[in-house]
Amino acid sequence: MALAAVNGIELNYRLEGDGAETIVLINGLADDLETWALQMDDFLAAGYRVLRFDNRGIGASSAPAGPYSSAMLAADAKALVDSLGVRDFHLMGVSMGGMIAQEYALRYPGDLRSVTFGCTYAAPGPFCSRMFAMWAELAPVFGVPFVMRDVTLWAFTVPFFEQRPDELAEFETAMRYMAQPVHAYLAQLAVIQEHDTTTRLGQIAVPTLVLAGDEDILIPVSLSRRIHEAIGGSEWATTKGGHACCWEHPAEFNQTFLDFVRRHGG
Repeated sequence: MALAAVNGIELNYRLEGDGAETIVLINGLADDLETWALQMDDFLAAGYRVLRFDNRGIGASSAPAGPYSSAMLAADAKALVDSLGVRDFHLMGVSMGGMIAQEYALRYPGDLRSVTFGCTYAAPGPFCSRMFAMWAELAPVFGVPFVMRDVTLWAFTVPFFEQRPDELAEFETAMRYMAQPVHAYLAQLAVIQEHDTTTRLGQIAVPTLVLAGDEDILIPVSLSRRIHEAIGGSEWATTKGGHACCWEHPAEFNQTFLDFVRRHGG
């Protein structure tokens, strides 16, 4: 475990590989850096150095009082890469991480070779807002693991439930025993409830990929598509699976991302 003191908190991170180019990964709501376990082998084998970390409020990073915002967490990511001397990198965020990545691309574009927004939106809108309001009500009463069991139903596709029971059991067990405190969960939940880059996306000039699982019902594909439509010159791609496509179909997800970053490498 490596800890970096930034912005008055400590962030737990791992920097692996010795490639000439770096990929920086930003996790989603209630996800720690192990989110990327199914991506690491492919990214390292492709010759990249990879930085992943726990956002504030999760894992071994500090969990100060909230609420948090996507801009705040982007500032944390900026402070971390600066402290490590990481420059000119490829950034990818998924779900809440994609919201943080949007703010990063808007605020610190000079750091980026490319940016990928995975399974995310520019603003929650009336559908997602209602879902997240229910999670906010459930968590203090039933606990974070209970809410994450509900998230599992939204994140994976029906074939995953029907055909891959052993993997499903692993995810459900991880959800059952997750240790995120309620206050930290609610602080992170505020990020996805309040995030809104709708009127600013057109300012993004970094090479951009918007990537979605073609069966995503948690963050509907149509919301991800709107990001692509708002960013001139951005690329659009879908992979098999739903919101958890990076876990359900990692090989296709990883290849789609790597094909994009290779085109924008040095």
